[in-house]
Amino acid sequence: MTELQEVVSDANIDGDELDEMLAGLSPEQWSSPTPAPGWTIAHQVAHLAATFRLAGMAASDPDAFMALMARLGNNFDANVAVALSDFLSDPPQVLFGRWHAERVAAYKALAAVDPAGVVPWLVNPLPPAVLASAGMMEMFAHGQDIADALGVTRPRTDRIRHLVAFAVRTWDFGYLARRLPPPAEKFRFELVAPSGARWEFGPVDATQRIGGYADDFCLLVSRRRHHADLALVASGEHARRWLDIAQAYRGPAGPGRSPGQFNDRP
Repeated sequence: MTELQEVVSDANIDGDELDEMLAGLSPEQWSSPTPAPGWTIAHQVAHLAATFRLAGMAASDPDAFMALMARLGNNFDANVAVALSDFLSDPPQVLFGRWHAERVAAYKALAAVDPAGVVPWLVNPLPPAVLASAGMMEMFAHGQDIADALGVTRPRTDRIRHLVAFAVRTWDFGYLARRLPPPAEKFRFELVAPSGARWEFGPVDATQRIGGYADDFCLLVSRRRHHADLALVASGEHARRWLDIAQAYRGPAGPGRSPGQFNDRP
């Protein structure tokens, strides 16, 4: 199995698990507030549907994707609002069906791309396996908001390895979002997987180091938990500062979560 096939397979499992969490919700629950200020569960699903629609278009019709990007302005919040508006007016079950269809179509399109090629994306073209991993990060982040709104604890598996690798690849996004110069020295990441396996990235002799549990690392870089509530350890001045600004997505960082807002982590 190629890397792309593995990521797509794992992403589809994650998507099915998210669908299971949504499938039985009442209309009232779709209107439940989530930890993201002003966003209900419906907002979270609409955002996912819009994002995966873009990913599917980028993989299946790059020219149409590039034409769409050319028409969009540079106002990030305005673009998000426009993307959401196409889905938010739908009744919950219609929105659920559209989200499912967009996810399935996006990963089918990504699976058909030459693994050695690239797919156009918001800033730079990406290998299809990397864009598929970015989709997993989106599902992890917004799925966590949905789980928090419902009071549900989500099981973690070693499928988050794709998210971890993506976050390590995009370790400088927190600096870029704040227009700060990233440190010249690469970081070392030493993380413990849900299975107990060790995942290591970066130079062995790096002085800037991040260690701890891989699922907590994903909660950190998706900004769904404050680092004070996570079992992560930073060594080195830049690494300690990075815990405050880490993010694995483009665009404004947002306020993130407050220390002590959640008590479900060790």
